[in-house]
Amino acid sequence: MSSHDTYYVPAQSKWPIIATLGMLTTVYGLAVWFNDLKAARPESHGPWIFFVGGLLVAYMLFGWFGAVIKESRAGLYSPQMDRSFRWGMTWFIFSEVMFFIAFFGALFYVRHMSAPWLAGEGSKGVAHMLWPNFEFAWPLLNNPDPKLYPAPEGTISPWGLPLVNTILLVSSSVTITLAHHALRKGHRGALKIWLAITVLLGLAFLGFQAEEYIHAYKELGLTLGSGVYGATFFMLTGFHGAHVTIGTIILFVMLMRILKGHFNAEHQFGFEAASWYWHFVDVVWIGLFFFVYVL
Repeated sequence: MSSHDTYYVPAQSKWPIIATLGMLTTVYGLAVWFNDLKAARPESHGPWIFFVGGLLVAYMLFGWFGAVIKESRAGLYSPQMDRSFRWGMTWFIFSEVMFFIAFFGALFYVRHMSAPWLAGEGSKGVAHMLWPNFEFAWPLLNNPDPKLYPAPEGTISPWGLPLVNTILLVSSSVTITLAHHALRKGHRGALKIWLAITVLLGLAFLGFQAEEYIHAYKELGLTLGSGVYGATFFMLTGFHGAHVTIGTIILFVMLMRILKGHFNAEHQFGFEAASWYWHFVDVVWIGLFFFVYVL
């Protein structure tokens, strides 16, 4: 009979079922919301369904991670379990990498293949007959059918808020690394300071991105409905912003745990996983800055 010294087997849990229901409700609400927006239905139940699903997911995360923390603090996890956590986080980040590669691939396809074809370029330039007056240029401010998709008046300059946000995220990557080194050396004071600075940098990034979105919508007419340029811009930067939000929340939770005395040089995977995730978010933003804003 194996014991938790070899491999810990948790008791039956309600959290996987709640996670399934929460994710299903969230995605269903989002689909209803988008469909009602397209159909111009002002009285849509989609936002409420999405909000309820989000609450279920938040409840699941709070409860499930809380149970994992209690089990870890009780000393129930073995080195084998620690390796399982590390493999799980590795595969999770890999799935996130592939998620963003799909959107970067869509951006590449539009810029270098489908849009030039519509302008008569390349092997499939016969598509030019659909809109004979269309001329391709990126950023795509003159859509093939401006009546269906009104073109934006301009684009976001990379040397304003995007550059500031790049500096913020690169700096946060440095501060989280310094916090990690402080944890390994047992310097709790420096750990708290550097981690708190990282959280503040994440919040600053989100604040500047919100300001950028307001400027894009109200002053430039750059929206999700302004054609393929607006769609790819907001899909890439919006999903990245969602990941920064999640990462900031994770780091804040890590800060609260550290203030309670959790983690040490030998037992620190929760903090280490959070730092992995944050570095991933930083690297994705650097790609976004060059391929979405600069190039």
